[in-house]
Amino acid sequence: MPTTMREILNPSAFPPDPDFPQAPEDWTRETAREIARQEGIALEEAHWEVIGALQAYFARQARPNIRQLHDALEERFHTRGGMKYLYKLLPKGPVAQGCRLAGLEPPAGTVDRSFGSVQ
Repeated sequence: MPTTMREILNPSAFPPDPDFPQAPEDWTRETAREIARQEGIALEEAHWEVIGALQAYFARQARPNIRQLHDALEERFHTRGGMKYLYKLLPKGPVAQGCRLAGLEPPAGTVDRSFGSVQ
C-alpha cells in the first residue's frame, strides 16, 4: 500500500530494492552505478556493502554527525582495515563519496574545500 504522495502519484516509479530497505525512496542501484561511472569507480560487492551500511546508519540517525558517522564506519569495517580499507574503495572520501553513491546528503563538514579536501 502506498505511504507517500510520490508512491500514490507514481506507484511503480521507484520500487523498493529488497537488498537496500533503508535506501532513500528516489535511490536506485542504477543511480549509484551512474554516479560511480562518473567518478571512475567500478562498483563491486564491497562498495554495495558500504552503501548499505551508510543507508542503515542514516535511517537510525535523524541528524548524522560527521565524527560519529566516521567512527561508525571505522567500527563497522575494522576487521578489514577500517578507514584505510574504505579509502581504498572510495578514494574521494568514504563519507562524502559514499553518501553520494548511497543517495544521501552528507553531514555538514564532510567537505571543506578551504582546508585541502580530497575532492
